[in-house]
Amino acid sequence: MNLQEAVRSVLSQYAGFTGRARRSEYWFWTLAVIIASIVASILDGIIGAQIFGIVLILATIVPGIAVGIRRLHDISKSGWFLLIGLIPLVGAIVLIVWFVGDSHPDNEYGPNPKGVAAA
Repeated sequence: MNLQEAVRSVLSQYAGFTGRARRSEYWFWTLAVIIASIVASILDGIIGAQIFGIVLILATIVPGIAVGIRRLHDISKSGWFLLIGLIPLVGAIVLIVWFVGDSHPDNEYGPNPKGVAAA
């Protein structure tokens, strides 16, 4: 999956909290949001207001949460574990470690998105 496919996939499942998201889908989405944030910051600096940053946050918060939950489903964890990110520093580190993990075989959240049969 490339950057364009990942963004299209996440936006097509804008508020889809079920299913699974591959590692590449999550990280390419994160990269796209970071790039968009940089562009929004530059535009906000040019016009002297925070309008682009606010619009970007409002447009990406729901799909960002949704892809995070689907990524947790891919490693056989409940979406509620996303709330661990609220714990200062430690929570973010735990989530990053989980998000870089490989897909698990078929689980209760659906078949393996890589299409690999369970061993």
